[in-house]
Amino acid sequence: MSLQEFFDMGGYGVYVWSSYGIAALVLLANVLFPILERRRLMAGLARRARRERQQS
Repeated sequence: MSLQEFFDMGGYGVYVWSSYGIAALVLLANVLFPILERRRLMAGLARRARRERQQS
């Protein structure tokens, strides 16, 4: 079996490799979105704390 045959996967390579790519993107999004959301929430809390300190 050659490398080209492996990537072609009997004519189904486009479907197989695109499904692997989509799955990898979903897994990456499942890691990145919570990290970005936490950063956004922490920045909002820091702004709120600064405002409250300035008002007192």
